[in-house]
Amino acid sequence: MAGRKRHSAEDIVRKLRRADELAAGGATGEEIAKDLGVSAATLYNWRRQYGGMDTDAAKELKELREQNARLKRLLADAELEKDALREIKQGKILGPAAKRRAADMLQKVRGMSERFACKVVGLHRSTYRRLPADQTPADPDAGLRAWLREYALKHPGHGFRRAWAALRFDEGAEANIKRVHRLWREEGLQVRAHHPRKRAGVSSIPAIEADAPKVVWALDFQFDSTTDGRAVKIASMVDEHTRESLLHLVERSITAEALVTELEKVFVARGAPRVLRCDNGPEMISAALQQFCGDRVGMSYIPPGTPWNNGYVESFNRRLRIECLNRNHWTSLLEARVVIGDFKTEHNERHRHSALGYRTPAEYAAICACTHHPVTCRID
Repeated sequence: MAGRKRHSAEDIVRKLRRADELAAGGATGEEIAKDLGVSAATLYNWRRQYGGMDTDAAKELKELREQNARLKRLLADAELEKDALREIKQGKILGPAAKRRAADMLQKVRGMSERFACKVVGLHRSTYRRLPADQTPADPDAGLRAWLREYALKHPGHGFRRAWAALRFDEGAEANIKRVHRLWREEGLQVRAHHPRKRAGVSSIPAIEADAPKVVWALDFQFDSTTDGRAVKIASMVDEHTRESLLHLVERSITAEALVTELEKVFVARGAPRVLRCDNGPEMISAALQQFCGDRVGMSYIPPGTPWNNGYVESFNRRLRIECLNRNHWTSLLEARVVIGDFKTEHNERHRHSALGYRTPAEYAAICACTHHPVTCRID
């Protein structure tokens, strides 16, 4: 006698999604179990293990009802606080002086009380009421402030460290560097920091056209999230000539080493392309990917900020976003892997592309007889 059928986790997720569709159509539990070919008890166990059900759900529901009354009482204050925060400019409010100005503005514009305005900006009421020392006639730092302003006027390219060094060694004043830094910022004497341009990958070959299969493979990432707010990172790769989806990698985080491992599997199964086209993301310009490609695969980086130069994979990502990611929500990483993997398989086997003569990518790849016309580059 044949043993019981063992269902994989992926099959269980698919059957549960089918069960949800049947239930939405009005089917009973027995009809759903019969359609799926399992017993009602098995379906119940699947839902408890994979469908987000929990034996403590009833207890949690009772606790939620008890918390509901308290949350309703807090809702009015929370909404008022949100309105107040909208009035304040975006970004963190750092320092008592900035918080004091924000509290004054909320009292004048929103008509809030001093107590609530200080609560919103996170400032103690005693700190709010105390007048800052620099606003009093007996400011102990008045002389140092004047010296720093004069120094910054003479040396506009110097920062607070050089000002402190001049004060300490040239003037012979015993000044703490932290005190100089604080006064330097309060006087608005900061020098604009130099931010180097983002490093861009260096292509190992010139631009090349995908005139045959396995010539140019385009690689890119996109993000989604599960219902608990945790990130889901999706790696996609398409053959620019056949439009086939070649890579299925869905993880919380994808490092350069993990990307190289999956690319190695694809290269072993399908062979390596001549060119790998990608953007300037940290995984793409990493030493791990550069070393992996070496001399066997050319690297073609698009200019920073020009996603249209990687249009084939961007088009695929748009279709994945509209037809899959925006139409589903993920309760777990496993469910995201299953559904996204099914979408990519359906794209290869069922999506008919107008540029391919309305053939599917798999059909076109099976009959394509195009060959690559060499150009002057190292990969040919």
